[in-house]
Amino acid sequence: MIIHCFVNLYGCSIGDDTRIGSFVEVQKNVSIGARCKISSHTFLCEGVTIEDDVFIGHGVMFINDIDPRASDHGRPLTDQDWTVRPTRICQGASIGSGAVILGGLTIGPEALVAAGAVVTRDVAARGVVKGVPARQFRLRESRGVQSP
Repeated sequence: MIIHCFVNLYGCSIGDDTRIGSFVEVQKNVSIGARCKISSHTFLCEGVTIEDDVFIGHGVMFINDIDPRASDHGRPLTDQDWTVRPTRICQGASIGSGAVILGGLTIGPEALVAAGAVVTRDVAARGVVKGVPARQFRLRESRGVQSP
């Protein structure tokens, strides 16, 4: 694995031959497969699973809390006050720079998320999505990755 300068890694697992760019944060309980590329300025929050051969562009943000708050009726919230929304990025998927991936979703095998898209629902295998919110507009040519 290749990890560039200024990367924050907290209790995560990273597969063989994966490359992680500068200024990336990978929080606890994140799993990154083999042969992935995670580009600079990307934030991988707790609960994200990235399978093998995935490309993540620059500045991609993963969100695992769909109702973020600092306090509840004047009481500061703690880790015990929220539930992680697991997100799965399947084998061979690609996520363009600046995309935002909301929690609790699955990006299917070989799917492509366009730069700047805001993904609010699951993306089908080989689906190509773009926009805010992201909508599928075509299917990607298969590169031979098997669907689960």
